[in-house]
This record gives sequence, structure tokens and C-alpha cells, in this order.
Amino acid sequence: MRAIEITQPGKPEVLQLCERPTPVLKAGEVLIKVHAAGINRPDVLQRMGKYPVPPGASDLPGLEVAGEIVDGDLADSGFKKGDLVCALVQGGGYAEYCAAPLGQCLPVPEGLSALEAATLPETYFTVWSNVFDRARLSEGESLLVQGGSSGIGVTAIQLAKALGHRVFATAGTDDKCRAVEALGAERGINYRDEDFVAVIKELTGGKGVDVILDMVAGEYVAREIDCLADDGRLVVIALLGGARANIDMGQVLRRRLHVTGSTLRPRPESFKAAIANQLREHAWPLFAQGKIKPVVHQVFPLAQAAEAHALMESSTHVGKIVLQVQEG
Repeated sequence: MRAIEITQPGKPEVLQLCERPTPVLKAGEVLIKVHAAGINRPDVLQRMGKYPVPPGASDLPGLEVAGEIVDGDLADSGFKKGDLVCALVQGGGYAEYCAAPLGQCLPVPEGLSALEAATLPETYFTVWSNVFDRARLSEGESLLVQGGSSGIGVTAIQLAKALGHRVFATAGTDDKCRAVEALGAERGINYRDEDFVAVIKELTGGKGVDVILDMVAGEYVAREIDCLADDGRLVVIALLGGARANIDMGQVLRRRLHVTGSTLRPRPESFKAAIANQLREHAWPLFAQGKIKPVVHQVFPLAQAAEAHALMESSTHVGKIVLQVQEG
């Protein structure tokens, strides 16, 4: 099969087309003929040598795919060979065939193409597990999304808005701020020109937000503490601004704040399968209802993975970047 491999840690050009054997399935896996694969920030970090591959996972990049089930034990799964699915995987998505744990497969939502569905698993699994499970965003509460124009950002905005929450989001340009507002954010905040703490305090009558989804960390954390409402929760899912922060623990104590974080890739299959079940029940029907939608910024053919990574690193995109593996 054709695949994209990381020839050595480095810049986007280290991504090269190659020939690899078709994956050999392990117990509980299915083989997917990949139509499209989503690109995510962890793929970039892996390419740079900053995100080690978990033991037993494919060394090929790619954490989410959509395509056709062509092999595997499907007994009692509700799936059959030939079904179109999207799946969260440990790696190996940038290829014509990919092995996926059966419990991490979801049907392509009604009305979507496989190419659109390839943009969903990594971001929807991440947002659901962090915003709704870990941070427990509840009825009547509000959410601030840092980096609202990213793949994670557009997912969090739409999902929280569709489920009835007030949503605010930061972005790096005025155009991106308007884009996140069009997706459901009550206010897009240009973090280059505005103080998001002051804006949030003004919009919430001084209360602050109940939950913050943060991909920045670093010096943002202290400001986010100021931005939280009493009993608020800050959940960190990436460290683009650095791994260290100085925070006022007095506020954490007095106002009963929670600061937490998680990464998805190392979690066990049982954990991810439980998220898949929640998404199928609570999120997937929202696509058919028109309340949420994929946001595809640009599609590249598989052989142009390097160009796709360069676009990801430019941070000029809104939504997801996709590799098209099968034509049509």
C-alpha cells in the first residue's frame, strides 16, 4: 500500500511517500480502506520528533481516518464489511489501509461524505472527553475556547453551542474572530489586540466563565485563573505556550477552582470506546439535525502531506486540513 512515512525528525519535507505492507490485524481491530485522513497538531509534533509513538502503534502519522471496512471480526458490532466509518487510531492514518480498534469506529454521520467524516474523530473525542467529561460543562454554564479557529476549537464551539451553552473564543485575526462567531461563538476575541480576561469579565457581568478549554498553557494559565467563575474548571490539552506557569493558588483555594489536563493518545482502548458510545448517542444526531457540521479548510492528495503540514504550521487555516487518499 502507499503511505506517508517520517524519514527522520524535521521539517515538513521529511514526510515522504513510500510503500508499506498492509497492516496485520490484532484482536479487536478492523481494516479500513482509507478514503481520507485528518491532519492534527500531534502529527506535526510526531514529525518533529517531539511526540513519541506509543508502544505497539504504527510509526506512520495519522490519528483519524474515514473509509470502508474491508476486514475484521465484526460479530455483534452492528457493522458489516463495506460500511463507511470514521475512526480514531493510534497512528497509521496517512496510508491506503489502516487498522483501527473496532470500539473506536463510528458510522459516517448521516449526510456527510467520508472526506468530511475524516475530520471528526480526533477533535470530537478530545472535546467530548475534556469539556463534557473531565470539565463537566453543565446546563446553564459557559465555555471559553482558546484557539477557536483550530480543529479542536471549531468542534468545541459548535458542540457546546448546539447543546445550549454560551460560548466565547479567542483567535489571532479579526477574520478568524468573525469565523468563530459564524460557528456559534457569542464573541470572538482577538488575542493580539484585546485582553481576553477583560472582555470575558465584561460579557459575563464580572462573573467569568465556568469552563476554559486551553491549548496554550504557559503564561495564559494565570490569566485564565482570573477569568474563571467561582467553581470554574480549566482543562489544558496542549502546551503551545510552554509547560510552566505561575498561578495564584489563593484563588484556587478561595474560589474552589479546578485546574486539570489530559492527553488522549495514551489512554486505553476501553476509555476511547466509552467516548465513542457517548458521541454516537449525544453528538452524532446533531449532524443530521444541522446543528453541527465539519469545517474543512483545505484538502490535499496523500502525496502532498508535506504541503498540508506546512499549512498546519502556518496557523492560517480555520478548521481542519485533510489528506484525500482515495479519489472520488
